[in-house]
Order: sequence, then C-alpha cells, then structure tokens
Amino acid sequence: MIEVRNLSKFYGSHRAVDSISFSIAEGEIVGFLGPNGAGKTTTIRILTCFHPATAGAAAINGHDVFTESIKVRSVVGYLPENNPLYPEMRVREYLDFRGKLHGLDRAQRRAAIGRVSERCWLTDVIRRPIGQLSKGFRQRVGLADALLHNPKVLILDEPTVGLDPTQIRETRSLIQDLAKEHTVLLSSHILPEVQATCQRIIIINRGRIVASGSPDELRERVSGESQTIAEVQAPETDVRAGLEGLQGVTKVKVASTNGWTRATVATKADLRETIFRLSAEKGWAVRELRREVASLEDFFVKIVAGAIGGSEK
Repeated sequence: MIEVRNLSKFYGSHRAVDSISFSIAEGEIVGFLGPNGAGKTTTIRILTCFHPATAGAAAINGHDVFTESIKVRSVVGYLPENNPLYPEMRVREYLDFRGKLHGLDRAQRRAAIGRVSERCWLTDVIRRPIGQLSKGFRQRVGLADALLHNPKVLILDEPTVGLDPTQIRETRSLIQDLAKEHTVLLSSHILPEVQATCQRIIIINRGRIVASGSPDELRERVSGESQTIAEVQAPETDVRAGLEGLQGVTKVKVASTNGWTRATVATKADLRETIFRLSAEKGWAVRELRREVASLEDFFVKIVAGAIGGSEK
C-alpha cells in the first residue's frame, strides 16, 4: 500500500532524509518513531505531497507521490501534528467545507459528517465554534477531517496529543478498528501508545532507518535476554543449584529474606513453566513468578544513542 525506495531530502547541504526504504502492507498499523530532527516529519510531508523529495521514489496505493499528487491526496487522510483548523467555523460547517474540497456532493457530505462525527465522538459539539473547543476536541475534529473522504491510507502525526487518558484509550481502540478498512502510518513520541497500537515499528534517526520490526522483536534486541523473577520458600543454596541446572539459564542471582528466596534468572527462553514444575518437584511454595523483558523505551533510547547496531528494512 505504501512503497518507499531510496528516498532522500536535502535542505541545502543538510541531509534530512538519507536514502530510506520501507513498505507497508494493506491493513497494517505501523508506528514511525524518531527523535526530534530525525527526518520523521519530513518523510511524512513527502508522502502526503506537501514537500518534494530530492531523490528516490514513493508510491501510495500505486500512485506516485511526485507525478500523481492529486490521486495520492484522494486516497490519503492526513492528521498533522499541528492540527490546522479555522477557529471561527463551527464543527459541522468546517467538515462540510472540507467535504467540498474532497469533491463530495451534498448527500455524500451529510452522510460522511454523520459517520465521522459519531466515530470521533463529536456529536455533542457538532454545532459549536471550533475556537471554543478544548485541544482534545480540536484533535478529534482533525481526525474526523482525515476520515471524511474514507481514504485507503491514514497518516496520523501525534494523534493523541491533548487527549485525556480515557480519550487516549478510545482513540487507540478507534485506530485499531480503522485498520480493518484502512492502512495506518502512525507517528508518535508516546512509546507505550505505539507499543499498544502498532503491529510493526520503523525507527528513523539522523535521516536513516536504524531498526524495523514488531515491538516484541525490538525489545528482545536490547540485550538478547530476558529475566524470570521467582520467589520461593526454600534455602538460598538449594534454589541457586536448582535454577542453575536448568537448560538455557546463563546467570542466577538470589537473595533471602525471612525464609523466602528471591531469584533473578537470566535466560533467552521463557522458563516460568519449567521453574514452576521444579518448585512442585522440590516442594517449594511459590509466592511470585513472572517474566521481565526490556521495554520499547529501553530499545529506543539505546538505538538512538548508537548502543545497538541497527538494520535497515
């Protein structure tokens, strides 16, 4: 649905985007991450036909973004980070105006406004001036605008900015629901939000793609290992000996308090079931048993700092 090949953008001698390539399949929700100045917004603006590229190629739904910009705009819904709205217009009036720009006739506009106002929770404010709305509601208006012409592709730049926790949860659910009918490219600095919403993540830094994969794949690359935490009622020496004898264990740390031994087990595998069976065999009471893996934030910070070797995909 989205194809980018060797895309570059220069501003004078500054290389904002450096020969990046990626593809997004129909129905995918893909997160596009990067620190400030990484080239993320520049790439989005090229894909939405706001900026021309210096070199390379990009296409959306088979339409070239450089030579078929009108066709590209007809299949893309775009919510920019700084949501541009007309504060003096009422919500319905604004959406009607935007529908005209998309070429919808009166009946199509009426149906579209009803559909997007319900989906974006705007029904109660549909007659209010945009300038009187909170930032969260204005963000909803921008999302409704992006959905108005029922595009095949949605490109959303920080869609949850200004929303309260309940609205963020609702927006997350909406985005996941939208993937049933749309391909979604989601840019955000809120890493837990990306982790909860996106099936795949592309990380860009200094104009180049440095990592790509599912959230689980990226987290596993932080150290190549996870940790299993077990707290059992048994002598420290017995627990250490038992756990060190398990296949796949590379390191065991133990500490005892009031007859309970807390063990931290470094391993690439998920050993919770194995440790539970060992505890049952040994007659150890189990008070805690859980697996810890690195967070997406850990991966993001380390790869941006250059601590992890990136791969372009």
